[in-house]
Amino acid sequence: MAKYKSLFKVEGSIDDLNFYKTEDGYRMRSKGGVSKSRIQNDPAFERTRENNSEFGLSATSGKLLRRAIVDMVSNAKDNKLSSRVTQVMTQVKNFDLTSPRGQRNVANGIITPDGKIPLKGFNFNRKSTLSEVLLSDYTLDTATGEVVINNFTPNQKLMIPGGATHVEFTAGFLNIDFSTGEKDFQISNVENLAINGTTTTVTLTPAAPAAGTGQSFYLLKVAFFQEINNLQYPLKNGVYNALQILEVL
Repeated sequence: MAKYKSLFKVEGSIDDLNFYKTEDGYRMRSKGGVSKSRIQNDPAFERTRENNSEFGLSATSGKLLRRAIVDMVSNAKDNKLSSRVTQVMTQVKNFDLTSPRGQRNVANGIITPDGKIPLKGFNFNRKSTLSEVLLSDYTLDTATGEVVINNFTPNQKLMIPGGATHVEFTAGFLNIDFSTGEKDFQISNVENLAINGTTTTVTLTPAAPAAGTGQSFYLLKVAFFQEINNLQYPLKNGVYNALQILEVL
């Protein structure tokens, strides 16, 4: 993949070259390659077909996870979240030790201890990670999904973006079965605090433990707001918000 530097910002195709725009600037690549029909039928591309099949399964599992927590992730994500989640799901899939090549999947991979590791600590917004934003310890009760932040002083225990006047905390408890698609997502109370020197204990308790026979995911979200005339507005559409998977069981 080549970078394209010019006074002219070109998008589209010229002869055998294709010009396109990405988040990182303009790119250029050549057209051509192996035909779709050959990849689908030629025995020489059996490995490619297997890889494509497993990639599709991983992408589907990633989509299932993202949609399950859409109420939390909608304003705490980056524009490459879909591809990043698929990449992590591909790592999880690799721990499926029972399915043949081409059929390895997240549902079998994640039931293993090692298969859970790639998702632990995953940040949905790579531009604002929880460890960089929240400078305070917390405890997690995996039976209830409750998250407690003791002795929290906002103006000391946060990396505060310019313009922020308030911070909001939310916890989530998700149970999801990647083999059936069944899911249950429980969200905690929302704690909204002024960013000042007042010390308090933040207790976030989901409405109920997430039910189901799948895997349990525990999440914590930090969101920033700016108060103007007694009304709070999301700070820069959530670009500084952090959402992380704390644990997977």
